[in-house]
Amino acid sequence: MGGITTGEQENYRPAFLQQSSLTSSESEDDDGFLELLDEEDLKNDEEMPSDVASLWTAPLVMRKTDNRAKRCRLFGSSSLPSGVERTTQKRMERSQEENSPGKSKKRKSLPGTPEDSTSLKIVRTQSSTAEIESILDSDQRDLIGDFSKGYLFHTVDGKHQDLKYIDSEMIVSVLTGKFASFIKECVIIDCRYPYEYEGGHIKGAVNLHMEEDVEDYLLKKPIQPSGNKRVIIVFHCEFSSERGPRMCRFVRERDRLGNEYPNLHYPELYVLKGGYKDFFLRCRSFCEPQSYRPMHHEDFKEDLKRFRTKSRTWAGEKSKRELYSRLKKL
Repeated sequence: MGGITTGEQENYRPAFLQQSSLTSSESEDDDGFLELLDEEDLKNDEEMPSDVASLWTAPLVMRKTDNRAKRCRLFGSSSLPSGVERTTQKRMERSQEENSPGKSKKRKSLPGTPEDSTSLKIVRTQSSTAEIESILDSDQRDLIGDFSKGYLFHTVDGKHQDLKYIDSEMIVSVLTGKFASFIKECVIIDCRYPYEYEGGHIKGAVNLHMEEDVEDYLLKKPIQPSGNKRVIIVFHCEFSSERGPRMCRFVRERDRLGNEYPNLHYPELYVLKGGYKDFFLRCRSFCEPQSYRPMHHEDFKEDLKRFRTKSRTWAGEKSKRELYSRLKKL
């Protein structure tokens, strides 16, 4: 947002504690939902043809798959029109034909044809460049979900390229009031299981690990921005690997369904990179209590099993309800 420069944001960064040697018994954030996902294989993304790939960044190439296209739609990213590739190929073929010796002689013998073909090539090049620039200018990936303004927080690279990630230092800047004049409310959604949350969480974070609870909390009575002040939602779990990103996508999906595109109740969503584990290692003084309880803690195996079963049961019932709803519309 205008008014905050990169230099000013850097001045907000407090001193952080050195990382400790805390470890978890599991290195992956497997919360038992992996079999409920869409079984997409992120490693087998289709590659863009070589003559078009140079016009695009990596995130746009990955949106070639059906699931990625759905995510781009949810988060407001624009994509290249389907006819651009064919147009480019046709221009290349036409250019090759016109440059062949036979074609060149034939064109020169036609009445009214310019003798200097260089000017014609320049015009075509300029036209192609203008079209490409127009497409790139319409790319709205740097705007929030309703395209009304840019993202307020500085973002970093994360595991899921369709989501916006922020680091632990940005959360501390929010907690210490550095963005008070720009934010009405910043809701931190802790998507871990209750025993994890009780073992230590970010100050002010709300523990909502079920999709139905998040929907009730955020969308039944949406938080309204005031004036130029924003409402921002940040999601995280233990590592922000699966549960946090999945909840972020769920909120955007339900928000889209409840509004006329591109309007949204919560256009500015972020995921905390590294999750609570990384935040605790860097910013322990902003946690309460100042401790960290991993999901796979030895003393909470039964709790883990119970919450997993409850989540799976609800997800299964939800799938049946959605299927029944779709059948009724046929």
